[in-house]
Amino acid sequence: MAITETRTLPAQFIEDIGQDYAKQLSALTMLPVKTGAFAPTVAAQDPLQTAAYAQATDPTAGLGAYQPYMQAAQTAAGAATGLTGTGAGPATQAGSIASYMSPYQSDVMQTALDEYDVQAQKSKLALGAPQLAGVFGGGRHGIAEAEYASTSDRQRAAMQAQMLQQGYQQAQQARQQDYSNQLGIAGLQSKLGGGAQQLATQQISGLGTLGAGQQAQSQAVLDAQRQATQTAAYEPYQRLGTYGAGVSSLISGYPAQYGQGQTPSASPLQSALGMGVGLAGLYGGLTGKNPFGAIGQAVKNIF
Repeated sequence: MAITETRTLPAQFIEDIGQDYAKQLSALTMLPVKTGAFAPTVAAQDPLQTAAYAQATDPTAGLGAYQPYMQAAQTAAGAATGLTGTGAGPATQAGSIASYMSPYQSDVMQTALDEYDVQAQKSKLALGAPQLAGVFGGGRHGIAEAEYASTSDRQRAAMQAQMLQQGYQQAQQARQQDYSNQLGIAGLQSKLGGGAQQLATQQISGLGTLGAGQQAQSQAVLDAQRQATQTAAYEPYQRLGTYGAGVSSLISGYPAQYGQGQTPSASPLQSALGMGVGLAGLYGGLTGKNPFGAIGQAVKNIF
């Protein structure tokens, strides 16, 4: 025995729109979404960042640029240490006072002594001239010559000692000056090393900062491209969702028609919108958005 009941039917033109909507919905669900086209991508390291890293890890440049200066400072400090103490030792010994004495000192002294001897001999001859004239007796002349010779020898020895003392003092002063110079060189090299390291640090930091900015810009471009690709991939779903929302508005805005029929069954429009529920779930699973947004909300409103 057939069961007869009354059910609500949408207007015919709405039913036609629903069938069209169902066809588009069915076709869209058959097309896979290529999610790999908008997978996250990390921007490559910028050349400026690569340059900063290369300088930072170079043992002779960049952060290691201070090392030659430090080595020079250590050498100078070592040389200054060798100049401490009494300075005793032969001329061949580094750091001794004798090594700072002029190698021409003996020649200079000998020349001065030779000149002294010449002048002393002339004076001695002049002392003997009156004797030749018979003015003095032989005894007094001999005493005068002896006294002159003794005085001349003492003066000659004193002059020689004075020249040796002057040479020693000059060598001592030169040694002390060398000591001060080596300390000054050590301090200067140390400062240069510190300055080189500071400049290298600033340069590396600047390169790294600029490189990071360039990398961030590249990453922003990649992210924008990814977003555009993702938007284009889901645009058909959003468009069809807008279409479904319009169908829902039509159903709610027009009076229903009534008819009789046997065993109740869903209309083509209701079947299509029921399929839309599944599409809404698919869209939500792919995008992480509200599954009842766009298409899903339209279907929900209808039911």
